[in-house]
Amino acid sequence: MPCRFAVALVIASLWVPSRLDGQGSTPTRPNVVLIITDDMGWADLGSYGARDVRTPNIDALARAGVRFTDFYSNGVLCTPTRAGLITGRYQQRYGLEVALPSEEAAGDRGLMASDYSLPKLLRTGGYATALVGKWHLGYKAELSPSAHGFDYFFGLKSGYHDYYTHRGSDGRPDLWENDKPVEVTGYMTDLITDRAMKFIERSASRPFFIDVAYNAPHWPYQVPGKPSVAIGSARHLMPGDSATSTRADYVAMVERVDQGVGEILRTLDRLGLARNTIVIFTNDNGGEWLSNNAPLFNRKWTVWEGGIRVPAIVRWPGRIPAGKVSPQVGITMDLTASVLAVTGTPVPAATRLEGVNLFPVMEGRTPLIERTLFWRTAAGNRLQKAVRSGDWKLIVDGTHTFVYNVRRDLGERDDLANRRQDVALRLRRMLTDWERDIDAEAKATAR
Repeated sequence: MPCRFAVALVIASLWVPSRLDGQGSTPTRPNVVLIITDDMGWADLGSYGARDVRTPNIDALARAGVRFTDFYSNGVLCTPTRAGLITGRYQQRYGLEVALPSEEAAGDRGLMASDYSLPKLLRTGGYATALVGKWHLGYKAELSPSAHGFDYFFGLKSGYHDYYTHRGSDGRPDLWENDKPVEVTGYMTDLITDRAMKFIERSASRPFFIDVAYNAPHWPYQVPGKPSVAIGSARHLMPGDSATSTRADYVAMVERVDQGVGEILRTLDRLGLARNTIVIFTNDNGGEWLSNNAPLFNRKWTVWEGGIRVPAIVRWPGRIPAGKVSPQVGITMDLTASVLAVTGTPVPAATRLEGVNLFPVMEGRTPLIERTLFWRTAAGNRLQKAVRSGDWKLIVDGTHTFVYNVRRDLGERDDLANRRQDVALRLRRMLTDWERDIDAEAKATAR
């Protein structure tokens, strides 16, 4: 297929040492703390316009680094985006276009382990690696975080579980430490924060990468400090239910995440690691119904902006200018390419990364990169596709085709399909070519 769908990066040649040791000669490779929340809305952070949510610690990251305005998740749901992060490629190539169900229903499905995954490459390159929080890429041992190259894992393998009992929707226990089930008392957000800090403390003497994957504020909307009915006996409460969850419940969950982020940042400060640690904050897809995605349209499960445009903040003291706001278009798998590049990790050509290294743009060394990005999902038995190329976006939602200039029309209210058929034709051809490419690879891989 044409190479426009695969950006090959020679990672090692793009690395610039972050600082020198006391002798002034040996480069020190940066640590990376990647923080990913689950189902958080676009406007649920103070730095993105929130007025009823207090997020001082995450907002401080934005003031100290770069805040992206046009950043996207790889997918409209948890599993697809996380597959895009681990592989650095479009998740459709691995047949992971929708969220995995419960353990029994998922069976053998998941992301197969590879020598080319983000954690495996980093570990091979000398990094200590950890995932603390949500996995959602497979239940069996050969699909586990350990198989993919994480030295340490603590968290849940399913899409969600009870924040107090740590049981999944099927009623089974779902809390793991490495490949063993464990029983630990506590609110899940706090447990993730605690284990993340402990890993950082243990790894302070060597380069490390940690994926802090908070399952909050994904439902069930259980407020910290107030255990409620276990999800094994309750369904996903919706707006029309008589005794439903509230915005206040959701806000409390987001603020607890922010509190955890603050504790992690203070751990870096206490250990003298902050200056040589890259901290990345983002989200896995658009917000659910209790979130605030304004002014974006729609929410999670869709390829509209409210379903895929997400907050993204990167702090690297001394390398990224403080208080920078970037209109650079980016996507989850760009984080993969960026982390591998900036850590000086050798990347075999067979990795075939599709993301790009955004650090030169963040540091002001290169101009903005024009991007073309694709999405497709059949979540909820509703086929949706989209492509963004430059400022233009084409959406195919069921039988309808829409065209928007999302730079000028952030809320996707002014459909230009009746005036810009030229754009519709051009983008539809690109989308068709991309689908042909990913589907061919997925079919070949499944054999």
